[in-house]
Amino acid sequence: MVHKDRPDAPPHPAGRSHHQDPEPLHQHRRLAMLRRVINDDSLPLRARIAAALVLLYAQPVSRTVRLTIDDVTDDATTVTVQLGDPPSPLPEPVAELMRAHLLSRLHLPYASSRSSRWLFPGRQPRQPMNPVSLQVHLCEIGVPPQRGRASAIRQLVLQAPAPVIAKALGYHDETTTRLVAGAGGTWSRYARRPQSMIATGLQSHLSPRN
Repeated sequence: MVHKDRPDAPPHPAGRSHHQDPEPLHQHRRLAMLRRVINDDSLPLRARIAAALVLLYAQPVSRTVRLTIDDVTDDATTVTVQLGDPPSPLPEPVAELMRAHLLSRLHLPYASSRSSRWLFPGRQPRQPMNPVSLQVHLCEIGVPPQRGRASAIRQLVLQAPAPVIAKALGYHDETTTRLVAGAGGTWSRYARRPQSMIATGLQSHLSPRN
């Protein structure tokens, strides 16, 4: 998703060619990481939120740091994040983490950060967190962002149509279609399934049987 009217956002860091996808994590390992991120209160809250967005919604850190608090909506029942169209609902355990993260911003040490609209404010006024710094934080809590993202998107494209996933998560349709082929699946047989399948599939990841 491309956010408009954000002149202070840093440029996207150079990355891999879109044809050089990192090796994804095994599904069981990704889910184990996700459970730890959700349940381990000793981990930094900011890193837990970012890790959840990587492991659930396959968000790259370069896009995660560009999210603002205006991209998060809480109607007291559901928390959604505007990653693409439509907004993506957060499963309840992650929704609670997001609510806690939004409250924690009121106690940040820098006044400029407390008043910032960035979801992950940086130390410099009007700047979001540096994506390289966020990537380091994720690695420090044991979440490899590129491999976690690759694992998440491969799982998602097997649960819902590639165009639906692409639109909802801010990906290019060609990227998700390629990943479907790489995962050995086909999205055409799911073409009539509703977009709510994404949220349903994510919630099932957090159930005890997984």
